[in-house]
Amino acid sequence: MGIQIIGAGMYVPETIVSNEDFAKIVDTSDEWITTRTGIKTRHIADGELAYQMGAKAALRALEDANMAVEQVDMVLVTTVTADCLTPSLACMIANEIGIEDAICMDINAACAGYVFALDIAKKYLDSGDLQTVLIVSAEMLTRMIDYTDRSTCVLFGDGAAATIVKKSDSLYASCIKSSPKGAMKIYTKLPEPKHPFQTKTYRWNDEDVAKAPIGMIQMAGNDVYKFATTAMPQAVELAAQKANISLDEIDLIIPHQANVRIINTAIKKLKLPPEKFYINIEEFGNISSACIPLGLAQLKAAGRLKQGDKICLVGFGAGLTYGAVIFEY
Repeated sequence: MGIQIIGAGMYVPETIVSNEDFAKIVDTSDEWITTRTGIKTRHIADGELAYQMGAKAALRALEDANMAVEQVDMVLVTTVTADCLTPSLACMIANEIGIEDAICMDINAACAGYVFALDIAKKYLDSGDLQTVLIVSAEMLTRMIDYTDRSTCVLFGDGAAATIVKKSDSLYASCIKSSPKGAMKIYTKLPEPKHPFQTKTYRWNDEDVAKAPIGMIQMAGNDVYKFATTAMPQAVELAAQKANISLDEIDLIIPHQANVRIINTAIKKLKLPPEKFYINIEEFGNISSACIPLGLAQLKAAGRLKQGDKICLVGFGAGLTYGAVIFEY
Protein backbone atom coordinates (compact mmCIF):
# COMPACT_ATOMS: atom_id res chain seq x y z
CA MET A 1 0.00 0.00 0.00
CA GLY A 2 1.09 3.55 -0.72
CA ILE A 3 -0.19 7.04 -0.06
CA GLN A 4 -2.11 9.65 -2.01
CA ILE A 5 -1.81 13.39 -1.45
CA ILE A 6 -5.24 14.73 -2.32
CA GLY A 7 -4.81 18.28 -1.10
CA ALA A 8 -2.04 20.75 -0.41
CA GLY A 9 -1.87 24.31 0.86
CA MET A 10 0.70 26.82 2.01
CA TYR A 11 0.93 30.12 3.84
CA VAL A 12 3.83 32.54 4.18
CA PRO A 13 3.77 35.91 5.97
CA GLU A 14 3.40 39.10 3.95
CA THR A 15 6.62 40.65 5.27
CA ILE A 16 9.52 39.91 2.91
CA VAL A 17 13.10 40.61 3.99
CA SER A 18 15.79 40.85 1.31
CA ASN A 19 19.52 40.37 1.53
CA GLU A 20 19.90 44.11 1.20
CA ASP A 21 17.74 44.51 4.32
CA PHE A 22 20.12 42.27 6.26
CA ALA A 23 23.10 44.28 5.02
CA LYS A 24 21.67 47.21 6.98
CA ILE A 25 21.81 45.39 10.34
CA VAL A 26 24.81 43.01 10.09
CA ASP A 27 28.13 42.93 8.25
CA THR A 28 27.00 41.11 5.11
CA SER A 29 25.97 41.72 1.50
CA ASP A 30 23.64 40.36 -1.14
CA GLU A 31 26.61 38.83 -2.98
CA TRP A 32 27.95 37.14 0.18
CA ILE A 33 24.58 35.59 1.06
CA THR A 34 23.63 34.60 -2.48
CA THR A 35 26.91 32.90 -3.37
CA ARG A 36 27.06 30.95 -0.09
CA THR A 37 23.40 30.01 0.33
CA GLY A 38 21.38 30.74 -2.80
CA ILE A 39 18.93 32.81 -0.75
CA LYS A 40 17.65 36.20 -1.94
CA THR A 41 14.57 36.78 0.21
CA ARG A 42 12.66 35.19 3.07
CA HIS A 43 9.18 35.71 4.59
CA ILE A 44 9.13 36.72 8.24
CA ALA A 45 6.18 36.66 10.64
CA ASP A 46 5.09 40.02 12.01
CA GLY A 47 2.34 39.78 14.60
CA GLU A 48 1.22 36.22 13.85
CA LEU A 49 2.05 32.93 15.57
CA ALA A 50 2.97 29.48 14.32
CA TYR A 51 -0.46 27.96 15.03
CA GLN A 52 -2.14 30.76 13.06
CA MET A 53 0.11 30.22 10.04
CA GLY A 54 -0.43 26.47 10.30
CA ALA A 55 -4.20 26.88 10.47
CA LYS A 56 -4.23 28.99 7.30
CA ALA A 57 -2.18 26.40 5.43
CA ALA A 58 -4.40 23.58 6.73
CA LEU A 59 -7.61 25.28 5.60
CA ARG A 60 -6.14 25.82 2.13
CA ALA A 61 -5.17 22.14 1.93
CA LEU A 62 -8.69 21.09 2.96
CA GLU A 63 -10.17 23.43 0.36
CA ASP A 64 -7.85 22.01 -2.28
CA ALA A 65 -9.00 18.50 -1.36
CA ASN A 66 -12.66 19.61 -1.23
CA MET A 67 -12.82 18.07 2.23
CA ALA A 68 -14.60 19.05 5.45
CA VAL A 69 -12.77 19.24 8.78
CA GLU A 70 -15.01 16.46 10.10
CA GLN A 71 -13.32 14.04 7.70
CA VAL A 72 -9.88 14.44 9.28
CA ASP A 73 -8.96 11.46 11.50
CA MET A 74 -5.48 12.60 12.55
CA VAL A 75 -3.54 15.86 12.69
CA LEU A 76 0.23 15.48 12.60
CA VAL A 77 2.19 18.70 13.04
CA THR A 78 5.90 19.04 12.43
CA THR A 79 7.66 21.94 14.11
CA VAL A 80 10.67 23.02 16.14
CA THR A 81 9.09 26.37 16.99
CA ALA A 82 5.77 25.63 18.67
CA ASP A 83 4.01 28.52 20.41
CA CYS A 84 3.67 26.54 23.65
CA LEU A 85 5.59 23.73 25.31
CA THR A 86 2.15 22.30 25.94
CA PRO A 87 -0.45 21.83 24.50
CA SER A 88 0.80 20.50 21.20
CA LEU A 89 0.73 22.76 18.18
CA ALA A 90 -1.40 20.05 16.55
CA CYS A 91 -4.14 20.54 19.16
CA MET A 92 -3.93 24.31 18.77
CA ILE A 93 -4.20 24.17 14.98
CA ALA A 94 -7.02 21.59 15.11
CA ASN A 95 -8.97 23.81 17.49
CA GLU A 96 -8.36 26.88 15.33
CA ILE A 97 -9.82 25.24 12.21
CA GLY A 98 -12.76 23.59 13.99
CA ILE A 99 -11.67 19.95 14.28
CA GLU A 100 -13.46 18.47 17.29
CA ASP A 101 -12.52 14.78 17.18
CA ALA A 102 -9.14 13.65 15.82
CA ILE A 103 -5.81 12.29 17.02
CA CYS A 104 -3.46 15.28 17.38
CA MET A 105 0.26 15.19 18.02
CA ASP A 106 3.49 17.01 17.24
CA ILE A 107 6.65 15.56 15.70
CA ASN A 108 10.03 17.17 16.24
CA ALA A 109 12.45 15.77 13.70
CA ALA A 110 13.67 19.27 12.79
CA CYS A 111 14.02 19.97 9.07
CA ALA A 112 13.35 16.33 8.18
CA GLY A 113 10.05 16.50 10.06
CA TYR A 114 7.69 16.34 7.09
CA VAL A 115 9.41 13.24 5.69
CA PHE A 116 9.11 11.57 9.10
CA ALA A 117 5.46 12.63 9.43
CA LEU A 118 4.52 11.31 6.00
CA ASP A 119 6.00 7.92 6.87
CA ILE A 120 4.16 7.89 10.21
CA ALA A 121 0.91 8.83 8.45
CA LYS A 122 1.41 6.02 5.97
CA LYS A 123 1.82 3.46 8.74
CA TYR A 124 -1.29 4.68 10.56
CA LEU A 125 -3.25 4.52 7.31
CA ASP A 126 -1.94 0.98 6.73
CA SER A 127 -3.45 -0.06 10.07
CA GLY A 128 -6.93 0.54 8.70
CA ASP A 129 -7.98 2.55 11.75
CA LEU A 130 -7.70 5.88 9.94
CA GLN A 131 -8.81 7.13 6.55
CA THR A 132 -7.42 10.66 6.38
CA VAL A 133 -4.38 12.38 7.90
CA LEU A 134 -3.76 16.11 7.86
CA ILE A 135 -0.05 16.92 8.06
CA VAL A 136 0.82 20.52 8.91
CA SER A 137 4.38 21.85 8.99
CA ALA A 138 4.42 25.22 10.74
CA GLU A 139 7.67 26.96 11.53
CA MET A 140 8.60 30.35 12.97
CA LEU A 141 12.41 30.16 12.91
CA THR A 142 12.67 33.88 13.63
CA ARG A 143 11.60 32.94 17.17
CA MET A 144 15.13 31.65 17.86
CA ILE A 145 17.44 33.67 15.63
CA ASP A 146 20.30 35.84 16.86
CA TYR A 147 20.16 38.84 14.54
CA THR A 148 23.72 39.82 15.39
CA ASP A 149 25.08 36.51 14.03
CA ARG A 150 25.49 36.98 10.29
CA SER A 151 26.29 33.31 9.73
CA THR A 152 22.82 32.13 10.82
CA CYS A 153 20.37 35.04 10.79
CA VAL A 154 20.29 35.29 6.99
CA LEU A 155 19.37 31.62 6.51
CA PHE A 156 15.88 31.29 7.93
CA GLY A 157 12.32 32.32 7.22
CA ASP A 158 8.82 31.62 8.52
CA GLY A 159 5.83 29.87 7.01
CA ALA A 160 3.61 26.83 6.94
CA ALA A 161 2.40 24.16 4.54
CA ALA A 162 -0.11 21.33 4.81
CA THR A 163 -1.12 18.19 2.95
CA ILE A 164 -4.09 15.83 3.11
CA VAL A 165 -2.96 12.21 2.92
CA LYS A 166 -4.99 9.08 2.23
CA LYS A 167 -3.92 5.51 1.45
CA SER A 168 -3.57 4.27 -2.07
CA ASP A 169 -2.65 1.09 -3.92
CA SER A 170 0.56 2.53 -5.34
CA LEU A 171 4.34 2.59 -5.02
CA TYR A 172 5.79 3.68 -1.68
CA ALA A 173 9.14 3.27 0.03
CA SER A 174 10.96 5.11 2.78
CA CYS A 175 14.34 5.45 4.40
CA ILE A 176 14.08 7.15 7.81
CA LYS A 177 17.25 7.48 9.86
CA SER A 178 19.02 9.46 12.60
CA SER A 179 22.62 10.04 13.61
CA PRO A 180 22.38 10.93 17.32
CA LYS A 181 26.13 11.42 17.68
CA GLY A 182 25.54 14.75 15.97
CA ALA A 183 22.73 15.77 18.28
CA MET A 184 24.44 18.96 19.41
CA LYS A 185 25.61 20.06 15.97
CA ILE A 186 22.37 22.08 15.74
CA TYR A 187 20.54 23.02 18.92
CA THR A 188 18.57 25.67 20.79
CA LYS A 189 18.61 25.63 24.59
CA LEU A 190 15.68 26.27 26.90
CA PRO A 191 16.20 28.13 30.19
CA GLU A 192 17.41 25.99 33.08
CA PRO A 193 14.78 24.78 35.58
CA LYS A 194 14.15 27.00 38.60
CA HIS A 195 12.43 25.79 41.78
CA PRO A 196 12.54 26.57 45.51
CA PHE A 197 14.13 23.20 46.35
CA GLN A 198 17.17 23.64 44.13
CA THR A 199 20.51 22.96 45.85
CA LYS A 200 22.73 22.16 42.86
CA THR A 201 23.75 23.91 39.67
CA TYR A 202 22.59 22.35 36.43
CA ARG A 203 25.57 21.40 34.31
CA TRP A 204 25.79 20.47 30.64
CA ASN A 205 28.35 17.79 29.85
CA ASP A 206 29.60 19.90 26.96
CA GLU A 207 31.26 23.16 28.05
CA ASP A 208 30.53 24.90 24.74
CA VAL A 209 26.84 24.04 25.08
CA ALA A 210 26.88 25.26 28.67
CA LYS A 211 28.16 28.67 27.52
CA ALA A 212 25.75 29.00 24.59
CA PRO A 213 22.99 31.61 24.82
CA ILE A 214 19.48 30.57 25.79
CA GLY A 215 16.83 30.42 23.06
CA MET A 216 19.15 31.09 20.10
CA ILE A 217 19.93 28.49 17.46
CA GLN A 218 23.52 27.26 17.47
CA MET A 219 24.98 25.43 14.48
CA ALA A 220 28.31 23.87 13.58
CA GLY A 221 28.00 24.86 9.93
CA ASN A 222 30.90 22.90 8.44
CA ASP A 223 29.96 19.69 10.26
CA VAL A 224 26.33 20.01 9.21
CA TYR A 225 27.36 20.62 5.60
CA LYS A 226 29.51 17.46 5.55
CA PHE A 227 26.69 15.43 7.09
CA ALA A 228 24.01 16.75 4.75
CA THR A 229 25.97 16.22 1.55
CA THR A 230 26.42 12.57 2.47
CA ALA A 231 23.09 11.83 4.16
CA MET A 232 20.78 13.27 1.50
CA PRO A 233 22.02 11.24 -1.49
CA GLN A 234 22.36 8.15 0.71
CA ALA A 235 18.73 8.40 1.82
CA VAL A 236 17.54 8.80 -1.78
CA GLU A 237 19.56 5.78 -2.91
CA LEU A 238 18.31 3.58 -0.06
CA ALA A 239 14.68 4.57 -0.63
CA ALA A 240 15.03 3.80 -4.35
CA GLN A 241 16.50 0.39 -3.52
CA LYS A 242 13.55 -0.37 -1.23
CA ALA A 243 11.15 0.77 -3.96
CA ASN A 244 12.98 -1.50 -6.41
CA ILE A 245 13.45 1.32 -8.90
CA SER A 246 16.52 3.00 -10.39
CA LEU A 247 17.37 6.60 -9.61
CA ASP A 248 16.66 7.46 -13.25
CA GLU A 249 13.03 6.37 -12.76
CA ILE A 250 12.42 9.13 -10.21
CA ASP A 251 10.56 11.95 -11.94
CA LEU A 252 10.93 14.67 -9.30
CA ILE A 253 12.97 15.23 -6.14
CA ILE A 254 11.94 17.85 -3.58
CA PRO A 255 14.84 18.35 -1.18
CA HIS A 256 14.98 20.29 2.06
CA GLN A 257 15.96 23.85 1.22
CA ALA A 258 18.84 24.58 3.60
CA ASN A 259 21.58 25.69 1.25
CA VAL A 260 21.75 25.58 -2.53
CA ARG A 261 25.34 24.28 -2.36
CA ILE A 262 24.17 21.26 -0.37
CA ILE A 263 21.49 20.56 -2.97
CA ASN A 264 23.93 20.96 -5.86
CA THR A 265 26.41 18.59 -4.20
CA ALA A 266 23.63 16.00 -3.76
CA ILE A 267 22.71 16.39 -7.43
CA LYS A 268 26.30 15.65 -8.45
CA LYS A 269 26.57 12.62 -6.16
CA LEU A 270 23.30 11.16 -7.43
CA LYS A 271 24.32 11.87 -11.05
CA LEU A 272 20.84 13.05 -11.94
CA PRO A 273 19.77 15.95 -14.17
CA PRO A 274 19.32 19.19 -12.16
CA GLU A 275 15.91 19.59 -13.81
CA LYS A 276 14.61 16.75 -11.62
CA PHE A 277 15.17 18.81 -8.45
CA TYR A 278 12.71 21.45 -7.28
CA ILE A 279 14.52 24.40 -5.71
CA ASN A 280 12.77 27.44 -4.23
CA ILE A 281 15.33 28.50 -1.61
CA GLU A 282 15.97 31.80 -3.40
CA GLU A 283 12.50 33.07 -2.44
CA PHE A 284 11.88 31.48 0.97
CA GLY A 285 15.18 30.52 2.60
CA ASN A 286 15.18 27.69 5.13
CA ILE A 287 11.75 27.18 6.76
CA SER A 288 12.78 23.95 8.48
CA SER A 289 10.16 21.19 8.14
CA ALA A 290 7.86 23.43 6.06
CA CYS A 291 10.25 23.54 3.09
CA ILE A 292 9.27 20.24 1.50
CA PRO A 293 5.45 20.45 1.83
CA LEU A 294 5.60 24.08 0.69
CA GLY A 295 7.29 22.86 -2.46
CA LEU A 296 4.60 20.21 -2.89
CA ALA A 297 1.88 22.85 -2.51
CA GLN A 298 3.52 25.12 -5.08
CA LEU A 299 3.94 22.32 -7.60
CA LYS A 300 0.39 21.06 -7.13
CA ALA A 301 -1.06 24.54 -7.55
CA ALA A 302 0.99 25.01 -10.72
CA GLY A 303 -0.27 21.70 -12.16
CA ARG A 304 3.23 20.26 -12.33
CA LEU A 305 2.42 17.01 -10.51
CA LYS A 306 1.12 14.34 -12.85
CA GLN A 307 -0.60 11.09 -12.01
CA GLY A 308 1.93 8.28 -11.95
CA ASP A 309 4.92 10.55 -11.28
CA LYS A 310 7.46 8.98 -8.96
CA ILE A 311 8.26 11.69 -6.41
CA CYS A 312 11.08 11.65 -3.89
CA LEU A 313 11.08 13.87 -0.80
CA VAL A 314 14.38 14.08 1.07
CA GLY A 315 15.42 16.06 4.11
CA PHE A 316 17.90 16.35 6.95
CA GLY A 317 17.97 18.31 10.15
CA ALA A 318 18.96 18.68 13.77
CA GLY A 319 19.24 15.49 15.71
CA LEU A 320 20.83 14.68 13.37
CA THR A 321 17.85 13.34 11.41
CA TYR A 322 17.55 12.47 7.76
CA GLY A 323 15.31 10.50 5.45
CA ALA A 324 13.62 10.10 2.11
CA VAL A 325 10.31 8.79 0.87
CA ILE A 326 9.39 7.80 -2.67
CA PHE A 327 5.75 7.62 -3.68
CA GLU A 328 3.65 7.59 -6.79
CA TYR A 329 1.51 10.65 -7.25
